[in-house]
Amino acid sequence: MPEIKGKLGIDEFYKVIFKDELLSVDQAVLDTVQESFDFLQEFSKNKVIYGVNTGFGPMAQYKIKDSERIQLQYNLIRSHASGTGNPIAPKYVKAAMLARLNTLSLGHSGVNTSVIEVMTSLINKDIIPLIYEHGGVGASGDLVQLAHLALVLIGEGEVFYKDERTSTKEVFEKEGITPIAVEIREGLALINGTSVMTGIGVVNTIYTRRLLEWMIACSSAINEIMEAYDDHLSFELNLTKKHQGQREIARSMRSHLRDSTLTRKREHHLYTNNDGVKVFEEKVQEYYSIRCVPQILGPVLDTLNDVERVMIEEVNSANDNPIIDLKKKHVYHGGNFHGDYVSLEMDKLKIVVTKLSMLAERQLNYLMNSKLNDILPPFVNLGELGLNFGMQGVQFTATSTTAENQMLSNPMYVHSIPNNNDNQDIVSMGTNAALITKRVIENAFEVMAIEMITVVQAIEYLKVQDKVSSKTKMMYDAVRKIVPPFKEDLVMYPFVNEVKNYIINHENK
Repeated sequence: MPEIKGKLGIDEFYKVIFKDELLSVDQAVLDTVQESFDFLQEFSKNKVIYGVNTGFGPMAQYKIKDSERIQLQYNLIRSHASGTGNPIAPKYVKAAMLARLNTLSLGHSGVNTSVIEVMTSLINKDIIPLIYEHGGVGASGDLVQLAHLALVLIGEGEVFYKDERTSTKEVFEKEGITPIAVEIREGLALINGTSVMTGIGVVNTIYTRRLLEWMIACSSAINEIMEAYDDHLSFELNLTKKHQGQREIARSMRSHLRDSTLTRKREHHLYTNNDGVKVFEEKVQEYYSIRCVPQILGPVLDTLNDVERVMIEEVNSANDNPIIDLKKKHVYHGGNFHGDYVSLEMDKLKIVVTKLSMLAERQLNYLMNSKLNDILPPFVNLGELGLNFGMQGVQFTATSTTAENQMLSNPMYVHSIPNNNDNQDIVSMGTNAALITKRVIENAFEVMAIEMITVVQAIEYLKVQDKVSSKTKMMYDAVRKIVPPFKEDLVMYPFVNEVKNYIINHENK
């Protein structure tokens, strides 16, 4: 059982978000949270503490009466629950909840233990707050989106429960959940942080790693289809480049192709006596989309690993304001809520995922274009040329979707717009960056699905099912369970969507 005890990693996120494992909280964490709460309650007497006895943002100059301090927290939550657009998918919201829970558990926020207990209960019961995509600028963190989470914790707003959108009050009554106690700064502590952008970012990294695994599988299979020379994947060649990602991609492809009978040794064909040959009928080197896969996907892997590291660092950071230091018995005011770390990493991730989708589109085009590959019919058409169209129609979709990814790859990190009466005069747009990256990843899965169907059709045409590697055969069989071999034209969109759904929800191991 995953446990909140001061540090979360990717494994814990995967178990809770993707496997629906129940979450527990270590008693030492609850003790620390209680100690932090007790300290803040005593320390804030006769002192000016932002968000405890002051207004918020540019209205922090206004002192709040002691009798109105609780109402201040409710006012903050309700006024900032102002999101619009589409609801964020429950899986990503659950990840945001887990990220926020972990941050508050560090003991730097001064919330009472009911916050930890109620949020844990919501995660375990799969009660997911309604949070909208639009509203966050990622400066004082995800103020708007986290306000929708806080709204649910105080028993208001709406949730997704058993696949239905319903009122929080109704679900709380049904499940016997009591809303959190608001006592000192629970409103500010809940909404002032980077947990939505970070939660989305963590899920983005998990899906990107899965996407990369399928891309390696497709790239390996194309090497087999084209009976490529294997030296571009060799340990020796890739060792001469110092980048770890490139070396790992090459190693993974070698592993995939280990028992293939289709890839060839250059020394068996070209390192022999070729006297008298003026023009080689076969290409001496493959196109870049086949030969340069380690060099193209290597930076994707290296970037993904870096992004994942930063996301986990953010998850395990105190990212609200002010910050309570129990050791020093002090309260520090600053800007840990600013989302630039997440924003920049999400922009990096969507750029490399877009490049991955571009590689998939070029490999697809190579399979489609008989003048390039010289062994397959146009559009891998297994029917009657002219009468039937094969994969021609879905290529348009892949090209269109790749183009959208290219456009979406423009960075959000540098799109700051001052707001909040210029109090937030430079912002991260981290939530937007994370959500756009989510869309880029989903788009890439669409392109990948189309490429995989085409790869399988090519194997069908060449009748090499028994010659491909065991890993390619597994991919072939998986797609064939969804898409039948076809010569006559079929309505393609259900097959593309089903394959996309399959590869999103299955790891390629």
